[in-house]
Amino acid sequence: MHLSPLLQSFVLHFGEMGSRWGINRTVGQIYALLFAAAEPLNADQIMEKLGFSRSNVSMGLKELQTWNLVRLIHRPGDRRDYFTTPDDIWAIVRTLAEERKKREIDPTLSVLRELLMQTPGNEDERHAQGRMREMHDLIELLTRWYGDVQGLDTERLVMLLSLGARVQKILEIKDKFTSLPGRRARPARAGETSSDTPFEPDLDPNLDPTFSKGDT
Repeated sequence: MHLSPLLQSFVLHFGEMGSRWGINRTVGQIYALLFAAAEPLNADQIMEKLGFSRSNVSMGLKELQTWNLVRLIHRPGDRRDYFTTPDDIWAIVRTLAEERKKREIDPTLSVLRELLMQTPGNEDERHAQGRMREMHDLIELLTRWYGDVQGLDTERLVMLLSLGARVQKILEIKDKFTSLPGRRARPARAGETSSDTPFEPDLDPNLDPTFSKGDT
């Protein structure tokens, strides 16, 4: 490698971590180089800096493009393709999370839904379906949460993540509020779980039905 010691350590580490994230070492190193580089790089420059063959660089860039993790740039008067990563690191995280969801989470949910629609043939299958439903419901809950988080703008997402354990205090306040006397949970609507059901005032049926906040 023709890299400074600091950059080489970063690139080598990403190569080792790549296999744990579902990409090979070469792709991980190419991505790390593009991420840390001050300017977009072309395939020849990547080959020179990393010591990879042209075919390995070409395949690595194609894989990164399928993950939407690199941007292709053209320069006037230069026929070569240059590559870089998005400037916003949050955009990188969002893209990586979305691609992994498509490849890993969505197929699992589809299989679970199909299996849960089948009629169990015996007690073992009935028990197995019960366990599958638990897994399905958990993944769906996390998927809905993920969708909500993905919909936040970056500033609000940073604020949410910065809350950390303080979120627990907010939930405790909510629990205290919803457990006050005179509040009851309304019946769950179709498609809702008990955790989705908001609380509504438990009004005394003997009260004047024309009573409103404005009368206080």
